[in-house]
Amino acid sequence: MGVLASERIKLTSTRSPWWCSIIVVVLALGLSALIAATSKPGSGEGPSSSFDISTAVVSVSGFGVLVLMIMATLSVTSEYRFGIIRSTFLATPQRTKVISVKAGLVGVYATVLTAVLAVVAYGISRAIVGSTPGLELSADGAWRALLGVPVYALLSMIFAVGVGVLLRQSAAAISFIVLWPLVLETLLSSFGSFGRNVGPFMPFQNANRFFTMGEMGGNWHWGPVGSLIYFTVFVAIVFGAALFVVNKRDA
Repeated sequence: MGVLASERIKLTSTRSPWWCSIIVVVLALGLSALIAATSKPGSGEGPSSSFDISTAVVSVSGFGVLVLMIMATLSVTSEYRFGIIRSTFLATPQRTKVISVKAGLVGVYATVLTAVLAVVAYGISRAIVGSTPGLELSADGAWRALLGVPVYALLSMIFAVGVGVLLRQSAAAISFIVLWPLVLETLLSSFGSFGRNVGPFMPFQNANRFFTMGEMGGNWHWGPVGSLIYFTVFVAIVFGAALFVVNKRDA
């Protein structure tokens, strides 16, 4: 309980988590309303029938989770930067416990926040666009698209903490977690047949497939649930490597 209380105080007493949370709430919901407004009948952006729950919550699953990943990474790298991590490990020699509690606390927070935001974003989109087949909760994959966002957020926070432990430097860690899903995987998946074969093995592509309604392009070898399992294993490997490294090198 002492480690949990300590990590909670660190998370709530610094400014970056609060600013990241405000940015996520304001811009995620604002973008959700904007996307819905440009997709409603008469907007000139295409038929509203193509608008589904995945599109309604994309500002949360995309932009929101990415900002929260930066917050999770900073919760580790900032401690290395200012030397706080040394005091933490002196007070609690079980380094695995410290990092696990930190990841769990940030992960639970991100899960609750994104779950609420996903529901609100869905409500905003439903109010603006109206009733369409893709926005019905009875549609195929609807609940997976809605509830998959907080699950994705939880796993992404654990991944981000692991990257922070492995790289230590804020700039390097943030660049890595931003460039991997947004640039590297997108770039590799865009090369014709090569991309169709490689894309299904990209971890964040698999995560996106789990909470996306409809089919994603590529030569997939498993279903949406298999994609979630694949991403979970990837996160577990990264976080396991972080726990191994943090116990082997000096703080």
